[in-house]
Amino acid sequence: MSLPKTLAEDVARNLVMVARLIDEDPEEAYAYARIALRLASRVAAVREAAGFAAYATQKYAEALAEFRAARRMTGSVDLWPVMADCERGLGRPERAMAMAGEPEVQKLDKAGQVEMRLVAAGARRDMGQIDAAIVTLQSPELASNSVQPWTPRLRYAYADALLEAGREDEAREWFGKALEADKDGSTDASDRLAALDGVEFVDVLGDDEADEDAPAVRDDAREAVGAEQDLDEDLDHDQDGPADGSVKG
Repeated sequence: MSLPKTLAEDVARNLVMVARLIDEDPEEAYAYARIALRLASRVAAVREAAGFAAYATQKYAEALAEFRAARRMTGSVDLWPVMADCERGLGRPERAMAMAGEPEVQKLDKAGQVEMRLVAAGARRDMGQIDAAIVTLQSPELASNSVQPWTPRLRYAYADALLEAGREDEAREWFGKALEADKDGSTDASDRLAALDGVEFVDVLGDDEADEDAPAVRDDAREAVGAEQDLDEDLDHDQDGPADGSVKG
């Protein structure tokens, strides 16, 4: 769907802020996502961004509805794993497991299939099936010495499951392997290793040394939210949730 130039620029600015803030300040990212959604609810990229912003703030029913809308618009299966993880967040691990067995999984690329494996293992753990979770994670991707973008999280999840099963020595080994692969600090494998070894860290920084730019970013978000109220009330917001009503809103 094409948008008028000015509207497209407004939407793009809000989506940029969503991407910039979603890891460090998910609530502010969510505020920007809601504005973008109000402006262009029939654009798949906006629905997807709104889904991830809701997911980051643990609004799983809302996230699932947005992901389903984006999927209907594009026909892509790429969001299948995160949709399944939303089911976990809603306390429905059995639905996540059912999704892990659907034909859509075979259409995912390698990264998507690994992500689906992680979600399925998490669902097994949610149901108290720790041994099954460990088996779920055992795969060629886990055994490979090649480091891929998913490697740190896969190794970390395996280590964490082993630790829950009481297999501490193996868990320590796999936390170490996760740390070796984790070049950008996407996991806290180093902290988990330290905890296993009885090492404690002390925060020497005071609370007054927080990022000075944070208030300005928050002010920007508040101004943007205020501006939302002035938008033309005739702008459509397509409330297209799933026809089966299975998503909790």
